[in-house]
Amino acid sequence: MARDAYDAAVQTLQAPLDSVDGVADSLVGLFPVSGAAVSTIGELLGNQTVSASNEVAARLDELQFDLGEGPCWDTLATGRPVLEPNLRELPDTRWPAFGPAIPRDKVGALFAFPMLVGPLRVGAIDLYAAAPIGFEPLQTRQATHLASLVARNVLRLALASSGDEPQPEGKHSRRKIHQATGMVLAQLETTADEATLVIQGHAFATGRSMMEVAEEILAGQLAFRAGPSGIEERR
Repeated sequence: MARDAYDAAVQTLQAPLDSVDGVADSLVGLFPVSGAAVSTIGELLGNQTVSASNEVAARLDELQFDLGEGPCWDTLATGRPVLEPNLRELPDTRWPAFGPAIPRDKVGALFAFPMLVGPLRVGAIDLYAAAPIGFEPLQTRQATHLASLVARNVLRLALASSGDEPQPEGKHSRRKIHQATGMVLAQLETTADEATLVIQGHAFATGRSMMEVAEEILAGQLAFRAGPSGIEERR
């Protein structure tokens, strides 16, 4: 991938998107793959393909949802990329149900990257190649970073559609959320935008308002830390 193409993709995904429909197509243009799919997975947003570059990519997602196993589930569970560069060498025990269902005449390699926002596991990006092919370490790092940016946009759009307001009305409410954001920022050594999104996502996941979550943080009842498998909450 040309460095300028990657930098342009990062710049685009760092800004709020109106839709993620075209994200999968853009990923195919960045990596040596034949197709891509972006999916939400789990209780937070449910299981749904939100962007797919072609029917094969969409079908691979559908199979994983139906069978409850596959690279997208593994990458979300571990918080790390899953790389299968040659499906011809895939052990039968790797994915007992999903493995035999893969259309081997169309798919020779599979790669999955977790979509994480702080402690929230939003979903996964699946990439496939028609023939066996490996990912270089740089490509793996780039895809992982892009997945995190896509995750933020997917979560933002989901929160917007739910009617949740990222900035509650009233000076008092804004001040508390601002103070809590500063605490999360310090705990995770991250940016203000990321800290705000962690609070917002936690509120959405637990069915509460950002104000309630902020008050817990300020009272010392809720905190976040970077753990070995990603960002974790602690009480």
